Amino acid sequence: MRSLLMHSPIVVALGWIIAFLFFTILPLFVLLIYSPPAGRGFWLDFSVALGFIGLALMALQFALTARINRIEASYGIDLILSFHRYTSFVAFVMVLVHPLILFWAQPNTIELLNFPVAPLRAQLAVLATLAFMTMIVTTIWRKPLKIPYEPWRLSHSILSVLAVGLGLGHALGVGNYLGLFWKSVLWSAIALVAIWLIVYIRLVKPWLMTKKPFLVEEVKPERGDVWTLALRPVGHDGFRFQPGQFAWITLNITPFSMREHPFSLSSSGEHPERLEFGIKAVGDFTSRIRDYQPGTKAYLDGPYGVFTTDRYEDAAGFVLIAGGIGITPMMSMLVTAAERGDDRPYTLIYGNKTWDGITYREAIEELKTRLDLTIIHVLREPPEDWEGETGYVDKELLDRYIPKRRGTRHYFTCASPKMMDQVERALHELNVPVTNVHLEHYNLA
Repeated sequence: MRSLLMHSPIVVALGWIIAFLFFTILPLFVLLIYSPPAGRGFWLDFSVALGFIGLALMALQFALTARINRIEASYGIDLILSFHRYTSFVAFVMVLVHPLILFWAQPNTIELLNFPVAPLRAQLAVLATLAFMTMIVTTIWRKPLKIPYEPWRLSHSILSVLAVGLGLGHALGVGNYLGLFWKSVLWSAIALVAIWLIVYIRLVKPWLMTKKPFLVEEVKPERGDVWTLALRPVGHDGFRFQPGQFAWITLNITPFSMREHPFSLSSSGEHPERLEFGIKAVGDFTSRIRDYQPGTKAYLDGPYGVFTTDRYEDAAGFVLIAGGIGITPMMSMLVTAAERGDDRPYTLIYGNKTWDGITYREAIEELKTRLDLTIIHVLREPPEDWEGETGYVDKELLDRYIPKRRGTRHYFTCASPKMMDQVERALHELNVPVTNVHLEHYNLA
């Protein structure tokens, strides 16, 4: 019984949450070891507590973005990155409120903003706050500011290192609240962990990737302005993946660069010797996929993701709901199921604009001969002789096609954010158990 609990996904996920909360408030635990100076007042102590927690949250962001397999396998990268964005904003608010309360409680401390004559610890705090503020602004308004993804990613990494490094310098420079020994041990440990994560992400992991290169085997056009990028391993066996997972791809450059992009695998999980990715030409990088020639060197970081039917072997069947290029992970699930001889029922509800733009249309139809597969195409602009579903995948349409016993199936949705929100809300209103609904988002940037 104990072994089953230790391997339960819910127990593991809960354990990581508890660990995150523990390390967030760890700096406050140290206050129990060395009491703060007396007579400083509640608001001053509260201000310092916010600063401690905010700085710890900032340092923990390196762990959230390090693509640590054990953590990612509990939640999925899209959920982890969403959590990263929200907790980063919370940390920023705490870091910002920390000096504001200090200035209110002790108005004379506002003189610390006089940068040229301020002590070093105050200068470090100002610089850390500015770096953090710049990072937040350029992240939230990256698209309105028209900052390309790759330069933004590089600047984001630099600013995050500066914000945490300068913040740690400020914490070490403040002489109150913590004894010298415990203060140095705590913040030095945090700094070392953050430095190791940076070294691992930027140096160790890319070095490991160079040991397992891939070559482009084929670039094949598909319907819907989508291209299938096929890669084969060189000097190794590739990697095993679960259908529906994705990997980060670096093409024609060293993996030590910042130019990598996440794409879902569209091929069978039974064939690691040939990995296929469905890529829609919508941006600068994706529009150049067609230009890569066979023999181009590639590197992969993966597989990642919990959006996979393999996690639900006891399910009676599956309902796959896709929109546009969201068919890519579904295609991997269906092809893998066909190769394995899966006899469970699959229902594919696939929304597109036009009939001619349905990616993998012929391949999906052929799978009906190998699987218990029901296909429902939903077109926004159908041809004149179209007799199928039209419009959008809404509650009424789903009610017609999903099983009456809602909890007997697992539901996988990958589409545009608007469609995913609509489908998620509809499934909830149709009494589908929330534990049976699984979502995969397009954009991880």
